[in-house]
Amino acid sequence: MSILTEVNTIDPTTSTSTELQAINETTIISEIKTTFTSEEIQELLPHRYPFLLVDRIIDYVPGKKAVGVKNVTINEQYFQGHFPGRPLMPGVLIVEAMAQVGGIVLTQMSPVADGLLVFAGIDKVRFRRQVVPGDQLVMTVELLWVKQRRFGKMQGRAEVDGQLACEGELMFSLVN
Repeated sequence: MSILTEVNTIDPTTSTSTELQAINETTIISEIKTTFTSEEIQELLPHRYPFLLVDRIIDYVPGKKAVGVKNVTINEQYFQGHFPGRPLMPGVLIVEAMAQVGGIVLTQMSPVADGLLVFAGIDKVRFRRQVVPGDQLVMTVELLWVKQRRFGKMQGRAEVDGQLACEGELMFSLVN
């Protein structure tokens, strides 16, 4: 916020080229979207309830990473059978939630060819903590590499209250 205040107080008629460049860079940076609501996520991903597993994107760096949030509630359908009397979020759904956060990074890269991004592989996944109703799952997914705009790999981490719940590498492929 202080940068914007400083920008508004600079007189462009007396500014140096360095100051004007800083103003332009600040303007460009402020135009980049860094958060996404549930409605905006649904515009980017094909998933819908009950399989949309990301409630919000709280941090987004174009072409690099996204941080998403899943509020885990007892009302989730999978808790009816996983497990009665001791509800645990299935590990495969934690991995899927991380992949959906990664999908935000991928769908925002330009240009993205028409098609559907799907799992091509999952490596080095480890579950470190159980995820239960009432938890807020915070997932950070970073793009490691992309080849020919059709294949790629991401590193995902899911945490609850700062404790690592799951981590692993997610590979994707673009199918027509």
